[in-house]
Amino acid sequence: MKTKWMLLPCLLLASLLAAQTGVPAGTALMVRLDTTLATFSNRVGDPFRASLTQAIVVNGVTLIPAGATVEGRVTKVSEPRRISGRPTIGILPEAVILPTGERYFLDATLTDTNIPGTTVNVEGQFKGSGHDRRDQVEVGAGTAGGMLIGGLIGGGPGVLIGGAVGAGSTGVHWLVTHRSATLPAGTQLTLELNRPMATTAAAAPASGGSK
Repeated sequence: MKTKWMLLPCLLLASLLAAQTGVPAGTALMVRLDTTLATFSNRVGDPFRASLTQAIVVNGVTLIPAGATVEGRVTKVSEPRRISGRPTIGILPEAVILPTGERYFLDATLTDTNIPGTTVNVEGQFKGSGHDRRDQVEVGAGTAGGMLIGGLIGGGPGVLIGGAVGAGSTGVHWLVTHRSATLPAGTQLTLELNRPMATTAAAAPASGGSK
């Protein structure tokens, strides 16, 4: 009985402390994207939604439960027409909505995704791959095709000229082709708080542990 009386003030103190400080800057928010975002279909200003997959716990108190909704908007869409360019999607998380309907301002930046072959830059912008295996096949096919035609027409020198022409035509194809990037629904995103997030909801002790 004495242990329970000692535990109760500790829980109340932890709850008050968490409620006062909120969620500190630098906290990682693990979310699952609910909206598919793509450079070929989205525009700047388009909204997106995601769901928190891990509860935010501060001092043993759950401030933001798993399942809370994250809302934001698209800030950049880029599909470069050059071989070295990488398609880009910029997103801005703006709010967290609890299951109870309470809404909190969110200042966070995207830092990572679970999509192989892609990156996130220091500005929190998602960078798709520059080109894929199909592009490499197109280059090889274009060069080989040009060499075959050149060889039939002009022998040895024709092979070299034809190869250059074939590769050049494939390069022109790349220059006029948009490179696309997609963040499918279900993608795991890691967001990082840029500044503390104040919460006014009644905090609850994190589940788990012995009774």
